[in-house]
Amino acid sequence: MDKKAIVSTLKKNAMLVVLVLVYLFFMVLTGGGIFRPTSFNALISQNAYVYILGCGMLMCMLTGGNIDLSCGAFVCLLGAISGVLMVIQGWGTGVSLLVVLLIGIVYGCGLGALVAYVHVPPWIATLAGYLAFRGLGTAILRANSPTGSIGPFPDSFLNVFSRVIFKTPEGVMNIPCIVLGIVAAALVVFLVFRNRAVRLKKGYEADSMGAAVAKSGIGAAVILLVMYKLSLAGGIPTVLLWVAGIVLIYSFITSKTTIGRHFYVVGGNIEAARLSGVNTKRIMFLAYLNMAVLTSISAMTVIARFTAANANAGKNFEMDAISACVVGGVSASGGAGSILGMVIGATLIGVINLGMFQISLDANYQRVVKGFVLLAAVVFDILSKKKQS
Repeated sequence: MDKKAIVSTLKKNAMLVVLVLVYLFFMVLTGGGIFRPTSFNALISQNAYVYILGCGMLMCMLTGGNIDLSCGAFVCLLGAISGVLMVIQGWGTGVSLLVVLLIGIVYGCGLGALVAYVHVPPWIATLAGYLAFRGLGTAILRANSPTGSIGPFPDSFLNVFSRVIFKTPEGVMNIPCIVLGIVAAALVVFLVFRNRAVRLKKGYEADSMGAAVAKSGIGAAVILLVMYKLSLAGGIPTVLLWVAGIVLIYSFITSKTTIGRHFYVVGGNIEAARLSGVNTKRIMFLAYLNMAVLTSISAMTVIARFTAANANAGKNFEMDAISACVVGGVSASGGAGSILGMVIGATLIGVINLGMFQISLDANYQRVVKGFVLLAAVVFDILSKKKQS
């Protein structure tokens, strides 16, 4: 690989390089603490909501830089409703989850209709939810609990969202976890080379053999490392299965389906998309319906993690999801971005959060750092576009 190709590859994977450098930086500051198995477990469990909401936020942003400001407050409201149903009223887990999902669908349909058909600006429509849902959720919590917190939730619910599969004592290698890691790593290698072969067969531009080997090798190594660390931390968190499933589904939708490509087309030029036959209103509607459904799932993971519903649940979640997308290379003006990029961005945000927590950095300074990271990502995106033009 020549020098020009190496520089081009580094530019394309700039945020991945930044992620590695930031991780190594916190490795030094924490004395290796961030590399412990328990830190890997914490990184996944504490940031699962970012990955899930990030998938939904990416779909919204692809349509033209649109965002959803209401998702964090909606998490609070759904948590309050779940607490009343499962803890206060004693409803079964399955029925309660179905009710929460239906509420999410109803809200998503209403929000999508306002944005797509009534043409209410997305930030105005979702700002209304940002203000209303937090207040309504807090009112429900205080009306049903003097402490403003409802819990603990039943084990049948916690087993779905916050337990560990094939649990073993901490420090003892979990064999099923290792086996799953090997299978996942082999699948990544297979998919990378299969995708390259398909592109070459169709005459499309494809990675060189060296780039494919590097890409598959790095991906497999990361998966094996994470699963090895999780095996020593006690097993596979159920929330990881939720995150992995959702990420894989949306990666497939955005890269392999017609409807997924329509999101990019609408974000690139909505009028050209409409004239070419794309139902732009339906795409906008689906973006916000999709966001509401993913918010419902995210709410369950958050409630299960804390085993209780409270008024602070979901606070600033919308900002974390937006940050993960922007840092991961999703264009602030729409039409560009990927699920893999969002995952890298969410992981970078998670590493920064975990690292700053382990070095006991004041919460106010943590916000300052995350603000500068977000600004730097946007500036980088703008400068990159100027150089390309």
